[in-house]
Amino acid sequence: MIYLCFAVMVLLPYLLCSINSAIIVTRIKSGKDIRTLGSGNPGLTNTLRTQGKIAALFVLIGDVAKGVLSIIGVWLCFRYLAGIDPHAKEIGYEWVLYAAGVFATLGHMFPVYYGFKGGKGVLVTVSVLLAIDWPPAVILLGLFALIVAITRYVSLGSCIAAFLYPFAVLIFGIIESNPSIVLNVIFSAVIGAMIIIMHRENIKRLINHTEKKLGQKSST
Repeated sequence: MIYLCFAVMVLLPYLLCSINSAIIVTRIKSGKDIRTLGSGNPGLTNTLRTQGKIAALFVLIGDVAKGVLSIIGVWLCFRYLAGIDPHAKEIGYEWVLYAAGVFATLGHMFPVYYGFKGGKGVLVTVSVLLAIDWPPAVILLGLFALIVAITRYVSLGSCIAAFLYPFAVLIFGIIESNPSIVLNVIFSAVIGAMIIIMHRENIKRLINHTEKKLGQKSST
């Protein structure tokens, strides 16, 4: 059963998070492909800019739901099929949830259903971290919100939070004496690195002072 659980750890998050809420919501609302609108990114920010607040709300709900459900599904599989509770930190299996988070992020970024062209993974990562271990998620989310509130740059807040993600996992792992701390940090660092890489064009625009701020409209 343990091998079946490892297969679920890989496939469930990837396939579930390959469902792109922004593409679906935009198609329903306007009949258009969001990948041809605004920045071309099929994510929450581009949906807000090109489709409005109501559409963005549905994307928010969809992305959070798929991230959380991915982790819950993997946890249920290990808990009830293999008899291992990954949330019981003392047994050292929490790393499987972080590994599932890697595949959830990959699914969102490179969805099999949409020609492997997806979003940048920020919202999915936040929802995944909330489902795994909520204290560092809340701190990172608060930091992200503060940076965006001050600078109005969503991409800047996203990159800084992604960079600090493995450090937050490390600190809380030390505090909790988590036996799977090394693997937790490695997998969270992989997720953070992927998010930063997906924001490479945003980083260039930030350096060149051409990045759009939150609230600026994109043409549809």
